[in-house]
Amino acid sequence: MSLKVGDIIAFERTFTADDVKLFTTVSGDEGTHHVTPDEQGRLVIQGLLTATLPTKVGGDHNVLARTMNFEFLRPVFTGDTIRCEVTIEKFERQDNNRISIMASFQCANQYEKQVLRGSFAGVIL
Repeated sequence: MSLKVGDIIAFERTFTADDVKLFTTVSGDEGTHHVTPDEQGRLVIQGLLTATLPTKVGGDHNVLARTMNFEFLRPVFTGDTIRCEVTIEKFERQDNNRISIMASFQCANQYEKQVLRGSFAGVIL
């Protein structure tokens, strides 16, 4: 798929307790809220696990990120389905045959409440 300015790429994922456990092992982020269920039996997803949504879209298009900005707006819980929409803001070929890319993103839960927003910039080799 060839990208262009204005394109919106969407990805959706439902987070599970197994996702949290694996990310806890990899990241070492063992905050009580990540390992102890709340009164509804849910775990709070690590912010950086939620942030894998826009990075997955970048990875699908071979983006080598140089900067990433995240603003975490509300918690995400196991069982939540998060939809991430990435909007291409800049996409231009450079003299060295690399493509410079900038994108913004927003992620919302199944109740259409924003949980994360931000941006990234980098190159496509």
